[in-house]
Amino acid sequence: MDAATFTPHFDIPEQYAPDAVHPVRVRSRPMGVATVFGFHQHPWAQVAYTSEGVMRIEVDDTTWIVPPSRAIWIPAYVVHNAQVIEPAYLRTLYVDVSVIPPNLSECRVIEVSPLLRELIVALDVDDDTLSASREQSIVQLILDEIVRSESLPLGVPLPADKRLRALCEAIIANPKAGDSLEQLALDVGASVRTISRLFRNELGSSFSEWRQQAVLAHAIPLLSQGQSLSQVASELGYTSQSAFTAMFRRAFGKSPREFFKETA
Repeated sequence: MDAATFTPHFDIPEQYAPDAVHPVRVRSRPMGVATVFGFHQHPWAQVAYTSEGVMRIEVDDTTWIVPPSRAIWIPAYVVHNAQVIEPAYLRTLYVDVSVIPPNLSECRVIEVSPLLRELIVALDVDDDTLSASREQSIVQLILDEIVRSESLPLGVPLPADKRLRALCEAIIANPKAGDSLEQLALDVGASVRTISRLFRNELGSSFSEWRQQAVLAHAIPLLSQGQSLSQVASELGYTSQSAFTAMFRRAFGKSPREFFKETA
């Protein structure tokens, strides 16, 4: 989706729009399940942070899952869609382009450190209650923490080729189906060789690597809702809880229990 076809979307109350005087603003509100914002863009960057609940963020070529106590960085003018897939308490930081740090030109899901969490809360007050110097210090620390935050592999890239796109969307819709690559390729009218080549050329990964990302995108909301590891493993087509946990640990460097313990 081409950002040039969109008009900047000023859908927020004026007091939340960042500027040179207040370069980072915070807006907090509960969001009900199935809330959909629709594709839009802003002339500022933003950080969508869910202290509770799960969100899905989409751009043209990737979909991201944002679990509790994680956040997604969205650069200015990136056309995106947001959907609440589990009731969430959303804090959105709007960041003026004048203070955006370098190397933040792409969307990414990040860890929210305890310090970053408290800094967001500290800035989430009426401007009149903060001195200019204190606000400046908090803003600088927030930006430093965003730059330092670990990026999480929670994006599922989507291709442009229509055949591969149809195959990928079928897996996202039903990751448990367990169809072989041969059957999936047949369903979209392509050979296995062609599909394998498209995965490498368009998505930079193998079919199995991409499928693992799609499985993780489904696993995160289920685990955040409190479903047991055995339930989630079974729902996503794994033969055992240990096999699912091993896959999760390879992706995140920690077990599901360790990952979600950090949200407590």
